[in-house]
Amino acid sequence: MKIAVLGSGAWGTALAISFATRHDVTLWARDAVQVEAMRSAQRNQRYLPDIVLPAQLKVSADLSQALDDVELIIAAVPVSGLRPVMQQIATHFANADKLPGVIWLCKGIETLTSLLPHQIVAESLPAVFPRGALTGPSFAQEVARGLPTALTLASGDGDFAQRMAKELHHSRLRIYSSTDVVGVEIGGAIKNVLAIAAGICDGMQMGLNARAALLTRGLAEMTRLGLQMGGRAETLGGLSGVGDLILTCTGDLSRNRQVGMLLAQRHSLSTILTELGHVAEGVYTAREVQKIALKQSVEMPICQAVYRVLYEHLAADKAVEALLSRQPGEEFSTTGIYRTPQ
Repeated sequence: MKIAVLGSGAWGTALAISFATRHDVTLWARDAVQVEAMRSAQRNQRYLPDIVLPAQLKVSADLSQALDDVELIIAAVPVSGLRPVMQQIATHFANADKLPGVIWLCKGIETLTSLLPHQIVAESLPAVFPRGALTGPSFAQEVARGLPTALTLASGDGDFAQRMAKELHHSRLRIYSSTDVVGVEIGGAIKNVLAIAAGICDGMQMGLNARAALLTRGLAEMTRLGLQMGGRAETLGGLSGVGDLILTCTGDLSRNRQVGMLLAQRHSLSTILTELGHVAEGVYTAREVQKIALKQSVEMPICQAVYRVLYEHLAADKAVEALLSRQPGEEFSTTGIYRTPQ
């Protein structure tokens, strides 16, 4: 299968490397200088400097060339870049007889619109494009090295999800299909916010008990919002929900967890983002989750605390204190009524 991976960050490069073992893959980057550097060094020095690119993987800065005769497009861009990339795809295939499938990898919520990725795609592409979200617990570094990983490919078109999962699946990259696009996207978005909370917890050396409690109660928040928005409980308890939550909240490679740890050490957010050098989607997603939680009347105290630390300049230790001082309640309460901060 001929595949175009649009976006040469760590995750796009890692998947291009992984899929190049079985498919004809072109990795597209908008920066021609970066493309020449990758060709010359045979590696992505900025994002995956220790990984050699396979000889069969093509790298290009020419989008039209990358999309010619392609059978599958994988958009490996942050949420902020998803809409413009989808619009470029729609323009390129405006008069095409055979439209390719489109898959996106981003995990988050669009700033200002509060739209999930599939809603952005719906506004940008004609309905005739088959589409889906590929997500789950995955660090790019490990996928690029060929370490075992399991992901979920979700699409409203179950046949497309199953067909693409089968095509992309191999011994080191297990891909399961799903029809719950909302569920996988809610899980992928909120786990990044919760990873910032986990980083704060670890940065303050609150212990493993506290981290376990935070992950469990964070999963409850994720599930409440996911169900309210039409997702399924089993999805949020699967790879794209609890699986991704565990990885992102405990792994040292998690950028969002690093943000939380640095916030606990009283670094400013602007300094953290400048030094990080990569996109930490949880920072922007926290603001949109706050809006959605208010609109949906869903109680999300941990996500709310992260929002207040990021955008209301609440000190991390004060946010933790506020969480710990909340009144106890039933563990499995189904009300989830939103409460304004005290």
